[in-house]
Amino acid sequence: MDWKLELVFVPVSDVDRAKDFYVNKVGFNADYDERPSDDIRFVQLTPPGSACSICMGEGLLDAPPGTGTTLQMVVDDIQKAHDQLKNNGVDVSDVEVLPWGHFVYFADPDGNKWAVQYIPWRNAGQDSSAQDAGQGNS
Repeated sequence: MDWKLELVFVPVSDVDRAKDFYVNKVGFNADYDERPSDDIRFVQLTPPGSACSICMGEGLLDAPPGTGTTLQMVVDDIQKAHDQLKNNGVDVSDVEVLPWGHFVYFADPDGNKWAVQYIPWRNAGQDSSAQDAGQGNS
């Protein structure tokens, strides 16, 4: 049996502002934005190529805005990801090169944190022992 993570809740204070940030600055796809009742609004957004989406809205969470756990996406080109974010007005970190991957970091308008990772050995054809060594696993 497969167990697939497909939806993560992100606590935000202003749904329209957050949706605009994720769609127009980060580049997520707007999948769904409905109000099934007067008390509930459900917005689902998905990073391009991802099987997992984020959702936000009204009447969905008790968590204070900006208190979501750090989420991470993986890309094939960290410089291109960095440049896209920066060119779209996202306050993104410089590229950080670590033994287990190359990273950039940003936060949404509420302070929910994101990491974007490039994993060099995924495209280099290394065997799993080299991958484990690169990730610091033993």
